[in-house]
Amino acid sequence: MQRQARLLEAETVAVGYDERPVISNLSLSVQEGEFIGLVGPNGSGKSTLIRLFSRVLHPLAGEVRVEGEDIRKKGASWLARKIAVVPQDSPVAFDFSVLEMVLMGRSPHLGRFTVEGKEDLGVAWECLRLTNMEGLAHRPATAISGGERQRAVIARALAQQPKILLADEPIAHLDINHQIQVLDLLQRLIRQKALTVITALHDLNLASMYCDRLVMLAGGRAIASGSPNEVITEDSIRHAYGVHARVKAHPATGRPYITLAHRPISAPVEKPSLEAVAQAGKEGRRVHVICGAGTGAGLLSELATEGYEVSVGVVNVTDSDQQTAENLDLERVEEAPFSPISEEAHQQNCALAKAAEIVVVCAVPFGEGNLANLEAAGEALRAGREVLLGNAPPIEERDFSDGKASRLFQELVSLGAIAIPSTAPHPQASLTESTRAEPKDVASD
Repeated sequence: MQRQARLLEAETVAVGYDERPVISNLSLSVQEGEFIGLVGPNGSGKSTLIRLFSRVLHPLAGEVRVEGEDIRKKGASWLARKIAVVPQDSPVAFDFSVLEMVLMGRSPHLGRFTVEGKEDLGVAWECLRLTNMEGLAHRPATAISGGERQRAVIARALAQQPKILLADEPIAHLDINHQIQVLDLLQRLIRQKALTVITALHDLNLASMYCDRLVMLAGGRAIASGSPNEVITEDSIRHAYGVHARVKAHPATGRPYITLAHRPISAPVEKPSLEAVAQAGKEGRRVHVICGAGTGAGLLSELATEGYEVSVGVVNVTDSDQQTAENLDLERVEEAPFSPISEEAHQQNCALAKAAEIVVVCAVPFGEGNLANLEAAGEALRAGREVLLGNAPPIEERDFSDGKASRLFQELVSLGAIAIPSTAPHPQASLTESTRAEPKDVASD
C-alpha cells in the first residue's frame, strides 16, 4: 500500500492540564494507513495525546494539523468526519440495540433536523459486517460481552467514516482472546479501509506484534520513536519503566518481544536479611514483601522456610519474584506483564500490607508504573506496621520516576521506616540463634 504523507501532524506541541504540561516539545507525523502505538508507563501521557489529537484538549504550545488544517480552526462536524475515537471505557446506560448504537456514528453526516436514511443504514450494516457484529445487531448493547461491546464501539466509530481512528487503550479490560480479536480487527481495517490507527497500549509485546511504528513516552517527552525494533530495546525499557528486561527477536516475526530479566539493573541488590526481619518483628510472624525484578526471590524462600506467613505484592506476572511466590504458593497481588499497578491491585496490596506485622520493601527499581508499591508501604507505616526498606543500591540509582520515588522513600524514612543497609551495618542473612531456637508455629497464632 502506498502511503500518503502527513495525514496528521503534531508540531512541537505541549499539552497538559491546568496550564501544567504533561508532555512537552513533541513532534509527530502520521501517514495514511499506519498503525501507530503509544506506549509508556502509567501517567506518561498516552491518553493525554489521544485527547489532544481528538481536540478534547488544546495544545499549550504548538499545533495539531489534519490534512494540513489546524484542528482548532475547524468545526466539530468536520473533525468528526476525519477522526473517530474509541474510548477506554464505553458504558451503555440505555437498552439501545447494537444497530442503534452504531447508527449514532452517522451524526456528523446528518443535518440538524434530519434522521438516518437508507444510505446511513447501509453504512451501519457495512460497519457491523466489518466488525463481525451482524448477528448481534438487534441485541441490546447492555446484553453483550465486553469484547463484543468493544467491537460495537469500533463499528460506531467506523460509521463516522473517518480517516483516523484514535483508540485509548481499547484492550485494557479484555482477556487475551478478546485483546487479539480487537487488534486483529484494527489491523484488518487498516488494510481494507485505508484507515489510520493511533492507539495507546500497555502491553509492549502486543504493541510490537501489531504496530508499524511506536512512540514511547516517559518523563514528559517522547524518548523513542520508530519501528518496534528501534523503540523496544533494553535501554529504552530501563529508562521508561525502571526495570531490566531481556529483548529478543521473535523467531517467527523477527519483531522484538520482552521477558523480565532475573538480575537487577545496577549494583548487586542486598536484600533486607532474615535477621533484620526477625529483629524488627519481635513477636510478629506475618510479613508482607514488596519486590520485583528478582529482588525478593531469595528472601521469600527464606521466610517461607522459617515458617513466616508471607504475602507479596504487587508483582507482574512472569516476573521472577512472581514466579517464586507462585511456586511457594504465597498469597500475592499480581498485575499483567509490564502493566502499571491498577487501583484495584493497589488497594489489595495496601490491605495485605496492613494485615502484616512487618512490611519489607526490597531494592526494586521504581518507575511511574510501580510507585504505588511505595505508597502502599506508607499506608502500612501510618497504620503502625514496621517497615524495612532495602537500600542497596541506593534509591537514587533505582529511581526512574523523575525523583518521585526518592521523595517517597525519604518520606517513609522520616516517618520511621528503617533503611537497610544505609543506616546500619548489613546484618548476616540468617536468624539469630535465639530466634531459631524457638520457632513459632504460624498456624497457632
